[in-house]
Amino acid sequence: MVNRPSVYDYAGGAPAFAALATALHERCLEDPVLNHPFSHDLNPEHLHRLAGYLGEVFGGPPAYSTLGDGHSGMLLIHSQSGAQDDLPTRFVTCFDLAVDDAGLPTDPEFRLVLHDYMVWATNEVHSYSPHGSLVPEDAPFPRWSWSGLET
Repeated sequence: MVNRPSVYDYAGGAPAFAALATALHERCLEDPVLNHPFSHDLNPEHLHRLAGYLGEVFGGPPAYSTLGDGHSGMLLIHSQSGAQDDLPTRFVTCFDLAVDDAGLPTDPEFRLVLHDYMVWATNEVHSYSPHGSLVPEDAPFPRWSWSGLET
């Protein structure tokens, strides 16, 4: 087996994930369904936190976890929104386009790893969108490698 860098390192580290977070935010603002939550009452640190979260998922430093919110905190922010059923598909489409916009590597295996993660993640987040959904207090932080979700 060939020893590869983490997905985080292969992408280009913190600068790559900062570019991805910015590009994703811009893409979501352009989408007629996603633009509402992305244009109102965002935490001023949203882009920094999003970049840290995504970077940590893919093997980077614990930039998001050290803020104290953890995975449950992220799920809680997005829970009980009553989101439309097509939101996960729209978000994944924006994400895939943002990967291009951010200039991340074009390697098909790398792109598939990112895409598969976002499909998994948006489905998980969307599962907590119905009103009355309860988010577990100790949801484990997801770690995603070249092989997918690590357990």
